[in-house]
Amino acid sequence: MIVLANTAVGKPWSGVVAELVCLMTAAASLLYGVGVLAGWLSPGTGSVSYSQQPLGVSLVLLSAVIAAATWPPVLRRLARVMPIDPENPVDALALALGLLVIGTQFLSATFVDLLSVELTLPALDFSDLLSEQLPLLIVAAAGVGLFVRRDGTATVRRLGLVRPAWWHVVLALAAAGVFVAFEALMASLSVSLTPDIAHRIDNTTNHLFGGLIANPLGIVAIAILPGICEETLFRGAIQPRLGLVLTAVLFASIHTQYGLSFDTLAVLIIGLGLGLIRKYTNTTSSAIAHATYNLVTGVGFAGLVLGVAEVVELGLIAVAAYAIWNRRRAGSAAATP
Repeated sequence: MIVLANTAVGKPWSGVVAELVCLMTAAASLLYGVGVLAGWLSPGTGSVSYSQQPLGVSLVLLSAVIAAATWPPVLRRLARVMPIDPENPVDALALALGLLVIGTQFLSATFVDLLSVELTLPALDFSDLLSEQLPLLIVAAAGVGLFVRRDGTATVRRLGLVRPAWWHVVLALAAAGVFVAFEALMASLSVSLTPDIAHRIDNTTNHLFGGLIANPLGIVAIAILPGICEETLFRGAIQPRLGLVLTAVLFASIHTQYGLSFDTLAVLIIGLGLGLIRKYTNTTSSAIAHATYNLVTGVGFAGLVLGVAEVVELGLIAVAAYAIWNRRRAGSAAATP
């Protein structure tokens, strides 16, 4: 569908293709819902139970929402508040697929005990992480039309992957520190207000990622692979079309290992922060921030090291603030006749 939509861009039959791929996406949700209602499909595994009928009905309703949201008159109205091009079949498909992912993930988190499901899965290793992340990179490249509408250079440029300026790197590192502090605050709230969920999330996280975190190379992989692949897809390919907020919601929805919790809310807000970095700098900078955040949370700090990290973070924030202020002042001076 992605290749077909890219092929149709600018063609007289692009509108027909846009409606076709969006209806196919809606049909996927419809068939999934019917399959759950009939007992043919199960989002749970093993002995994990789930609310079969409410989930199935909700998936059927989701298909109607996708079809309605991607109907051309509605798309034209959405274009008033989103950077989406209602005449572009790729943009229409991006919205349809985004709604499909957000909807199915939210419904699964609502009607299925995802934390129990995650505990039934085997612990992740490097090959699992690679097979999970590389498809995101492939979808990002295909989504912006690699080898269909754009060559390699144009694709990289469209995805916002550039050589960052020095202050972009400083800003990314400073933002990563802020994200770490914010995540620690949200974790504290989770322990205080929802201790049972916090305990279950810790168990699930340790079960899934314990083997990788115990290995220095595993920590590096957890930092770099999602930092590059997730940022390239969400901030590089999707955000310029679906906007900052919807992209952040989509980003948060794929982190199902947290269920409906303070941790998921933290991912949403961090996604907004990464989106702002992408909006005002580039995707490379948001990837640096994302990878640094993953690395710091994977390693962890304590005692004297934590104090040193706090001092370094304050220094990074100060340098980033000065760089931004200096650039704004230079821009104002250049604009003065």
